[in-house]
Amino acid sequence: MGAAMEFFITTYEGNKKVTKKQTIPLTVDKGAAMNVVNVYTERTYQTMLGFGGAVTEAAGYAFSKLSQEKQSEVIKLYFGVEGNRYSMIRTHLDSCDFSLKNYSAMENAEDKEMKSFSLQQEEEYILPLLRAAREERGEAFDLMLSPWSPPAFMKTNEDRNHGGKLKEEYKEFWAEYICRYIKEYEKKGFLVNRITIQNEPEAVQTWDSCIYSGEEEKEFLRDYLYKALKKHHLNRIKINIWDHNKERLYERAMAVIDKDTEPMIDGIAFHWYTGDHFEAIGLTKEAFPEKELIFTEGCVEYSRFDKDQLRNAQMYAHDMIGNINAGMTGFMDWNIFLDEKGGPNHVNNFCDAPIMIDTNNDKYEIKLSFDYIGHFSKYIKKNAKRIAHTSYTDKLELTAFKNPDDSIVVVLLNRTNEDIPVCLRMKGCNTEIVVTKNSIATGVIVWES
Repeated sequence: MGAAMEFFITTYEGNKKVTKKQTIPLTVDKGAAMNVVNVYTERTYQTMLGFGGAVTEAAGYAFSKLSQEKQSEVIKLYFGVEGNRYSMIRTHLDSCDFSLKNYSAMENAEDKEMKSFSLQQEEEYILPLLRAAREERGEAFDLMLSPWSPPAFMKTNEDRNHGGKLKEEYKEFWAEYICRYIKEYEKKGFLVNRITIQNEPEAVQTWDSCIYSGEEEKEFLRDYLYKALKKHHLNRIKINIWDHNKERLYERAMAVIDKDTEPMIDGIAFHWYTGDHFEAIGLTKEAFPEKELIFTEGCVEYSRFDKDQLRNAQMYAHDMIGNINAGMTGFMDWNIFLDEKGGPNHVNNFCDAPIMIDTNNDKYEIKLSFDYIGHFSKYIKKNAKRIAHTSYTDKLELTAFKNPDDSIVVVLLNRTNEDIPVCLRMKGCNTEIVVTKNSIATGVIVWES
């Protein structure tokens, strides 16, 4: 039995990125001991759901400013078979910070039957982008809805922004509202696969936000939301809790999941804004091995970081590898498109996106982060299983997967200023490669009978 490896490597020097492809044979291992990276295909871990990003109103707005020709190009980049092959999308239920303004599907506190409920706002920018993505994919994607805030009249501070909590008397109505939103999406032709209960439930923000303690999130799920989903025959929808940063991931899971709520909860969602905390993912995986662990948001915030493309792309890959090796089962980046300012954002909370659109000149820029994400999303297929590896050096970050078609994918990240030699070894074979300085590489190994 022989094997060949398609080896893709992206380097970046002098503000220029270069991607190269080689076909490299694997030969019989004759006892290699130095510079070895071992891959063990028989030792498997979690199953990968897929990769994707967020379709926000801001993303849809920026997309709408491109000509039809350019729209087709950027959609192919994300969703086409030659592109990053995104299969998962997250979008917001009512407005978020990356909306043009605060809005709700209904704002009349007297409308107990929700007769005024409408997705008119979504029809302008969000739904056209979702339709374009689906048409390019040729099939439905895995769609998640996340609320940033209930309508202002349901909250203790009477405001979509600045935190506040859900009023006691509106808990049942808010659960019904969420179900109505899901069913309206169905009427538009989009099946929602997943929801989170609340985006960033411990953050009081100047934009759309709402606070839940662990006990409050558990109570709302158990006593209101789950019952409403069952009532409306939406039991198929997977529920993810938390949807906030990793440093308290384990604690929130322990607070919300008990004997009553365990059957209701499919996973725990998390963001990256407070650092690595890969151990938190590992702890949560140990405590709840059957639960999904989905990365639902991360971006390069202009308030914290500059526009250094190499550093920002490396931040993505480092986080993805660490999360994956700790047990992550799905990855969704934040805005797939933004305008030239890093918005629009109704509170000027601007950030970077893997594709930035010049809304005045019918142009777009593909950032290095797009290519780095693609080193995972293009090659690691849905239902791939992570497999074991060992490495001779901590200067090299890596992860490995076995795809459903039995091909093996190895992603290697070199954030150092020196080339790193690798003797890649598996199943009695090996090959020698060099992961050049400040690069990311993906090897796809296909076994021949």
